[in-house]
Amino acid sequence: MTATRRTWWRTGLGVVFTALMLFPVYWMINVSFTRDQDMRKSPPYWFPVHGTLEGYRAVLEQQGPYLATSLVVGLGTVALTLVIAAPAAYSLAKLRPRGGGVLSFVLLIAQMIPGVIMAMGFYAIYLSTGVLNTVPGLIVADSTLAVPFAVLILTAFMSGIPEELLQAARVDGAGALRTFWSIVLPVSRNSVITVSLFTFLWAWSDFVFASTLDQGGAHQPITLGIYHYIGNNNQQWNAIMATAVVASIPATVLLVIAQRYVAAGVTAGAVKD
Repeated sequence: MTATRRTWWRTGLGVVFTALMLFPVYWMINVSFTRDQDMRKSPPYWFPVHGTLEGYRAVLEQQGPYLATSLVVGLGTVALTLVIAAPAAYSLAKLRPRGGGVLSFVLLIAQMIPGVIMAMGFYAIYLSTGVLNTVPGLIVADSTLAVPFAVLILTAFMSGIPEELLQAARVDGAGALRTFWSIVLPVSRNSVITVSLFTFLWAWSDFVFASTLDQGGAHQPITLGIYHYIGNNNQQWNAIMATAVVASIPATVLLVIAQRYVAAGVTAGAVKD
């Protein structure tokens, strides 16, 4: 078998596997445009022959507040995570405080704690402090999952920043805070974007904390919106799938926009030879 034939074989196999993995997504989109009377047709329509936008009209009318809440929670979680994780990572990577190794180990262990256990702990705390069923409470809870991951990732990236950059900043009279803000953060842009992306996706798709800490709140995220919608409209599958499609759009757009930053080298071009 020639090299060209092997290449085509691998490409074809990759296309088949990709199609199989993406088929549920396609079927979700297909059903979102399917009329109610065509939903149980056998054999089913593989394409929305008699397409309808009724499902998406229902989403815009009924799911808008849930989407807005998820956007606020996602952005708030990203902001809180970066405010805590970026300085902590800078300290561990470059200032090397006493006990930094132990702290890194504790952060690693924290990632192994199941979310449902943390949700129960937060429920007891929020119940006594009056933060239950609030958006700020949900943002704080979501941040507890993102901060350990963010600190470890940012620490790994910041450890690779050349010491020459920091020494040059100190020679110019910059203190630790100025060096962090003017040198470390700009150089760590790719890692910050990576952490922000994963943090937003976690907060956007969270269901455990949302169902435990915000089940009775006035402002609930889209995961609870879909959950309630399925329970109340279990026959309107086009509207349910349209809700899922709309809820997937922000995450998809962010992944497309930020993908080139995720794998980029954090110090590429920072120091010229």
